[in-house]
Amino acid sequence: MSLTGDDTSHMHTHPNTHRATPDKDAIALLPPFERLGLDRITLVTDGAGAREALAQLKDTPAWGFDTESKPTFRVGELSDGPHILQLASSARAWVFQLNDPQCSAISAELLALGGIAKAGFGLGDDRKRIIQKLGVQPQGILELNTVFRERGYRKDMGVKGAVAVLFNQRFVKSKKAATSNWANPRLTEAQLIYAANDAYAAIRVFHALGLGAGA
Repeated sequence: MSLTGDDTSHMHTHPNTHRATPDKDAIALLPPFERLGLDRITLVTDGAGAREALAQLKDTPAWGFDTESKPTFRVGELSDGPHILQLASSARAWVFQLNDPQCSAISAELLALGGIAKAGFGLGDDRKRIIQKLGVQPQGILELNTVFRERGYRKDMGVKGAVAVLFNQRFVKSKKAATSNWANPRLTEAQLIYAANDAYAAIRVFHALGLGAGA
């Protein structure tokens, strides 16, 4: 869904207007956001799969973007993540496992592509880890929290707040999946759905904000 021109008239863009971020209780009452099912999620585990994903993604002007890293639980323990890269169009998502060297190299190539917006929430840490692990400076990173702040929202919106404001829906996130082991060679269905939908929700928000109008 791409909102352009008059379609974005409901968005308050006055810089001096402070808008409230919806609270958890208000969000809990909303109907659920329709997430991507496994039939619209591609797991990418090797170079061949990554090349196919590159061919499908390179002509898309904007992607939803996120990464996942294995959690660290001990003091002083450093993460060697990201272990997973998620990219999404408004139709489907790709989940790249970065333990395969070829998959990792093509993922770096994708992130280095210019002229493509890579939109997501809270991307500062993702960006640092990508530079460290993949040795590439991601191009076209768009922090959606910044867009909401420019439009008068004081706090970081986050994916849950953004989906509530724009779609009047509740974005469901599994805490169990969030803290699961993303370095596992075999990801569970719950992990795939969690990872893919973070990126998918980001691209839906991108288009609903009218950001893809000129793309």
